[in-house]
Amino acid sequence: MDFDQVLDRLEIAPDPFAVCELKCNCDVGLGQDTGATLHYILSGQGEIVLRDRPALSVSEGSLVLIPAMWHHRMRSSGLSHNPAPACQPAELELRRLLKDAPGGDSGSHIVALCAHLRVGLRGAPDIVDLIRAPLYGHIAEAEGLAPVLQALLKELSAPQPGSRAMIRALLTQCLIDLIRRRSSRDALGAGWMNVLRDPALWPSLRAMLDDPGAAHTVDSLAALSGMSRSSFAERFAAAYRIGPIELLRDLRIKKAGILLREGDLPVKRIAYFVGFSSRTAFTRMFERNTGVSPTDFRKGLGGSAPDGFD
Repeated sequence: MDFDQVLDRLEIAPDPFAVCELKCNCDVGLGQDTGATLHYILSGQGEIVLRDRPALSVSEGSLVLIPAMWHHRMRSSGLSHNPAPACQPAELELRRLLKDAPGGDSGSHIVALCAHLRVGLRGAPDIVDLIRAPLYGHIAEAEGLAPVLQALLKELSAPQPGSRAMIRALLTQCLIDLIRRRSSRDALGAGWMNVLRDPALWPSLRAMLDDPGAAHTVDSLAALSGMSRSSFAERFAAAYRIGPIELLRDLRIKKAGILLREGDLPVKRIAYFVGFSSRTAFTRMFERNTGVSPTDFRKGLGGSAPDGFD
């Protein structure tokens, strides 16, 4: 597939929505989601803090996509400390927020639209799991997208039948622009797109996405792509900037995170289900990637952002 075909086949679903308000000088830990998280800054300024990476400065119009399993914090640049922020359903809360502070000091707080995000291709629903670094952009970078912010505010502050569908469409428009711009200029951000665009690599990539716990090897994945082991490994690394087994490890951790949060299977069974030979090996790798044990992750405890990727 060429670049245009990849974008044309993207299926993007941000849901559910919440409006997060951070008043004055405060921050909030946003935990580790088993899916990607999208933040769209509606007003104010501050930063999103990640471990081992420079903080991302955000302001009205910023759009930030955080990969799955990344612990992060949103911080306001206010001048005084205030009680902890709270999240409310967007359509219930934003009308009050806009009414309370028309023309106020937007630098004293952040109001952000936050959503869980699913990104797939037709027939392959989980390609968002391929994104290994935050994607960041600003609406001011894209000519013609400036009215999107006002349209979002209108739909959120005066909801009517169809508002949620409209919000999805507006966010999808922004996100496609973000992906297009980042993929065309940023080697790290482009890796997952480059793999999708290479038809020879797609069969092996699809096999890993469909069943990360299977007994995949470089040899078996190379065979799916009709290549020798060395040619496949070299071509995959050139496109994605990591090897196929490293990607497979990350997909297994993400799958394990879903199983831990959404079910009650014992940790040992989850370890085997996602392709680890022992609970010890699984626990060690899970902690390395997430900063927290599988048991604590299931409880929603602790954790820190995973190491940054070079």
